Amino acid sequence: LTITLCVWVTHAAAQSPNYPQRPVRVIVNVSAGGGVDIVARIVAQHLSATLGQTFVVDNRTGAGGAIGTELASRAAPDGYTLMVSSNTAITTAAVRAVAYDPVRDFQAVSKLTSNPYIICVAPALPVANIGELIAMAKTKPGSLSYGSAGNGSILHLTAALLATMANTPMVHVPYKGVSEVYPAVISGQINWVAGAPISALPFIKSGRLKGIAVTSATRARAAPDLPPVADAVPGYEVIAWFGLFAPTGTPMPIVNKLQAEARRALHTPDVTRRMDAEGTDVVGGTPQQFAPDVKAEFEKWRGLARKLGLDRGT
Repeated sequence: LTITLCVWVTHAAAQSPNYPQRPVRVIVNVSAGGGVDIVARIVAQHLSATLGQTFVVDNRTGAGGAIGTELASRAAPDGYTLMVSSNTAITTAAVRAVAYDPVRDFQAVSKLTSNPYIICVAPALPVANIGELIAMAKTKPGSLSYGSAGNGSILHLTAALLATMANTPMVHVPYKGVSEVYPAVISGQINWVAGAPISALPFIKSGRLKGIAVTSATRARAAPDLPPVADAVPGYEVIAWFGLFAPTGTPMPIVNKLQAEARRALHTPDVTRRMDAEGTDVVGGTPQQFAPDVKAEFEKWRGLARKLGLDRGT
């Protein structure tokens, strides 16, 4: 009877948690100031205001996001350590051995935002669309180059997937960060980049870069005049996202409370307008919607990494 009663009390407490009762750490696996960090701080500020405890953003950078992600994966599954990450948590685990599994070790709480990438070239490059870029590359295999924020980064894999599906060899040029890639395209050191709207659109609007396609399956609100890559490469699609995660085993009442409040934070008029201006779509989806996406994306990028020789064991 005592054992049964204890189990019942524990179960009841888990179903109706008085959460949170102390400050919550929100790990961000990239440096402060970028898109992931901005969204994390918007959500953390709202959670602090509505749930009555401080949600502290903790930037833990390095190793392609693996350091912060591993730290979050090892935290107690009690709702007091969370993580906000982009696809980086997935791609890093897909291309090399890390001390965490993005599917097994995390409870997907909510996909917060999403956006396609924009394929950008220098205005001087004589191509008007993605079909012409591919045709140019096929004329001289290996003559066109693209840049990324490093080997195995989401920008690397986004571009490599295009080259692979188009059966068109292109040269990958890794940089230390995306801020170095745009000047290289503008100056003609490399030919193109797949850039996030928040960083690519200012260059496009100023005329320093030319957008020729989006990586979504259909036209995107961020750049409605640009056709999708899929028009020239059927089946191609890459969507960038920022997501909220908790360690696996975190009680679902806590997970659901966090998802509901995160969604509420993102759908306030001020935040929606801000995301619209940056070419980002607000999502705030449920754990049941987000978890299958995480698993499918991990398998997608792991398969591509193997095809490119970027095996996880290397």
